[in-house]
Amino acid sequence: MEKLIALLMTIIMFLFPAKNLPEVDMEKETMSTDYTYVFVHGLDGWGEYEFYYKLFPYWGVFGGDLMTYLRARGIDAHGASVNPTASAWDRACELYAQLTGTKVDYGKEHSERCNHQRYGKDYSKNPLIDNWSSEDKINILGHSFGGATVLTLVELMANGSEAERAATPAGELSPLFEGGKGDWFYSVTTLSAPLNGTTAYDAGDSSPKVSKTGATTTFFYAVTPSPLDGRIDDDSARYDMHVDNAIAMVSSFETLENVYYFSIPTCLTDVDENGNSVPDKAHMEVLFQTASEAIGSYKGVTPGGVVLDETWQPNDGLVNTISARAPFGAPQKDLDEANIEPGVWNIFPTYRGDHMALEGGLMKTNEIRQLYTDLIKLINNL
Repeated sequence: MEKLIALLMTIIMFLFPAKNLPEVDMEKETMSTDYTYVFVHGLDGWGEYEFYYKLFPYWGVFGGDLMTYLRARGIDAHGASVNPTASAWDRACELYAQLTGTKVDYGKEHSERCNHQRYGKDYSKNPLIDNWSSEDKINILGHSFGGATVLTLVELMANGSEAERAATPAGELSPLFEGGKGDWFYSVTTLSAPLNGTTAYDAGDSSPKVSKTGATTTFFYAVTPSPLDGRIDDDSARYDMHVDNAIAMVSSFETLENVYYFSIPTCLTDVDENGNSVPDKAHMEVLFQTASEAIGSYKGVTPGGVVLDETWQPNDGLVNTISARAPFGAPQKDLDEANIEPGVWNIFPTYRGDHMALEGGLMKTNEIRQLYTDLIKLINNL
């Protein structure tokens, strides 16, 4: 699979060479920060551990590697690499191993219940960052399903796992499941993240525009396949992104009082004469337009009783804008740069762009360097 992805990316880079984007207007002095910035990709994404990241960087795409750009300006920035379609739990365990330079431990209880190997890759010889502790905190950002991944890591670091502590013999428990490390984070930022799930699956199954076997369902089930290694279906990104499951997951997470939380929701739809949200086809990736139409016309009720009304219709092609604002029930407010509080989700104004806009776009290049430069300056000045 990795060789196929690399081949496709090489072909795309040949057909669509990188554009020379204008230099971002920045202060003359080099920026610096005491804390590292860790970027976590979304569904079907990739990071710096993949050799093809240099050919086709997830962060920046045709606009150039955002990590390189930030590091040249004094920001210690890194792009993690986690399983493209795995559950938020498994991805969080992989992220922890990369950040600590250890072997991936998915947990005794989890791996046995979900029917897969307990241990994964060993990052002891090539950790993603040099230091991580309560003194050497990190700022962590997650795009798309990377948002759920990041929140799962924060929850485990802060509170651990009671199930893993109960099931694991003394001396075998990963420090990740012990808890007590919530102060290892300075800030958390989610980007176009389905924090409360996405109605893409519901809309694809039920929308009058798209039948159960139509394009939307086919697309979403193709990019979120069932696990092929014998593990249970519940241990997958597909399961975690259904609205009921996503809400149940994030509602069990604590919003830490000492951590700054930010979110940037995205939307690229407009309301038509029928009251439905329709994609801005001039600017939305063609890949997302059918799904956007289905999401934008869907209303219903989930099996768990969540009412999906017109407030769920605005979207970025993959994720409902309302879902990307903040976990339902968590402390939250619209961003006020003069009054940013820890322990509260500070929600940026909705960004006009599709689902891939905040990582640089695909066929439609989007300039993101100024956005992240401004965000980092904001966080550094807290």
